[in-house]
Amino acid sequence: MVNKKLKIFSILLCCILFLGCVDSTENAVTNPDVVDDDVTLDEQASKAPLLVYCGAGMRKPMDEIGELFEEEYGISVQYNYAGANTLLTQMELTGEGDVYMPGATYYFEVASEKGLIDNFSKVAYHIPVIITPAGNPAKISTLDDLANDDVDVILGDPEAVAIGVLCQKMLTNKGIYEQVEEDVIAKGATVNELVTYLSLGQADASIVWEDLVRDNENFDVIEIYDEDNIIKIIPIGTLNSSENEETADDFVQFVVSDAGRAVFEEYGFTLYPDEKYAYLENN
Repeated sequence: MVNKKLKIFSILLCCILFLGCVDSTENAVTNPDVVDDDVTLDEQASKAPLLVYCGAGMRKPMDEIGELFEEEYGISVQYNYAGANTLLTQMELTGEGDVYMPGATYYFEVASEKGLIDNFSKVAYHIPVIITPAGNPAKISTLDDLANDDVDVILGDPEAVAIGVLCQKMLTNKGIYEQVEEDVIAKGATVNELVTYLSLGQADASIVWEDLVRDNENFDVIEIYDEDNIIKIIPIGTLNSSENEETADDFVQFVVSDAGRAVFEEYGFTLYPDEKYAYLENN
């Protein structure tokens, strides 16, 4: 009887020791030593998708540039498109992301004050224009016409998007902001929304970026007089939150390279720098 108990005990002990060895072996396989850990993490980070916060008005050229970048570097680009101020809030709340590209340098100044950005480059110009449905039924020809009583206007939300801030400033400078506000039937969170509203005939006029509507037969485009207009430079830069600074910087440099600039030019943007808008550097 005693021998039987000893035999059972011996078997159990061997099983415990065997399982312990198996468990240790599995841990050694699934949890490599620290020597290889750092290399593995670096390689994973270098291949992780870039998160780019981008103003909605640059969607078309930036989508194409993202594809070209992935072809050359093997790294995909994930875009978050929204109004510049909305993106700024998201970046601040999440503490995540690699690159920021708003529709105007003003938002970079704000981001810099908040300690969110590292450096930036200038890409192209954003030029506001008035648009109306094709045929211009309300006979709009200047900013002043937006204040007419029988005109329905849709503008960008100054709390969300760069074009909204500029509209507010331009109309205030003209002394007609309050009158135009009475004609505003809706405000869009992105400039793309404004284009959509007008294409559906939901208003008589709006103010959007010129590049979005160039050669578009759905709209009449009315240039804003130089003395009334506020033209902005489109910037792009890396975020301090980036966990892959080298790749983020590669992407920024790719956007401002000849290849990236050619895409912006293809979509109707005026490239930076341009002598016509040299005065903006002092504003």
